[in-house]
Amino acid sequence: MDAREQARWTRARLGTDGPPLDLLTARFDRHVYAPHAHDEFTVGVTVGGLEVIAYRGGHIHSGPGSLVVLEPGEMHTGGPAAPEGYSYRALYAAPALLTDGTRGDALPHFREPVLQDPELARALRAAHTDLARCPDPLEAESRIPWLLTALARRHSTARAACDTVPGADRVARVVRDRLADELLAPPSLAALATDLGLSRYQLLRAFRTTMGIPPYAWLAQHRVARARGLLDAGLRPAEAAALVGFADQAHLTRWFRRVLGVTPAAYRNSVQDGG
Repeated sequence: MDAREQARWTRARLGTDGPPLDLLTARFDRHVYAPHAHDEFTVGVTVGGLEVIAYRGGHIHSGPGSLVVLEPGEMHTGGPAAPEGYSYRALYAAPALLTDGTRGDALPHFREPVLQDPELARALRAAHTDLARCPDPLEAESRIPWLLTALARRHSTARAACDTVPGADRVARVVRDRLADELLAPPSLAALATDLGLSRYQLLRAFRTTMGIPPYAWLAQHRVARARGLLDAGLRPAEAAALVGFADQAHLTRWFRRVLGVTPAAYRNSVQDGG
């Protein structure tokens, strides 16, 4: 492979004991894929350049910001359609991930494989980037199924299921309390949904509607609050990160800055200086 070309794979999990989710970050100037098919839905966002894909007996083109959805079992190839090549992010989603939140047992069918949906493309690209950097299981399970349901409901033949979740406030409180109690090893959302007699999509909808943020973001902010107390007590950021369930100090730092606007080290130093 040319030094300018790259293909980097990351494997995340949908929940601690959940199924794997493969993520691909790629840039190609000359490489052309051999004809192949996947058992999963291929969902990609073109980041730069122009790609040409042989698909369903013709050729489709995808430019920056376009979403590409290739269905399971569909033979296809892909390669650059311009001298500067192309770059993209892709994930490979089990079919069940696109049926939660829709009605019926049939798989969603995408009549158009290249879609223009800037909002959803940005959200999928952001989720892909974050999970490729730190494949946190709860974050993957909170973000990816939600976005794939939106993809199926907006652009496929699938019909949306009812969004009303009876007792949504109670559901959100139960999930919140379980996450807070088990912050070092949080349960999967699929397991919580089963305990509550709901689908994962219903659980996510109830939580987001009630709390205003998805479960992984709520838990991250709860962990930041706990870490702040440990820093106040004199612990180092790396020690605090481990004690509240962050993967490492870098993971704590990203969330600490998002929530409080400073790094854990800067916060700890300011508290000590103030003391």
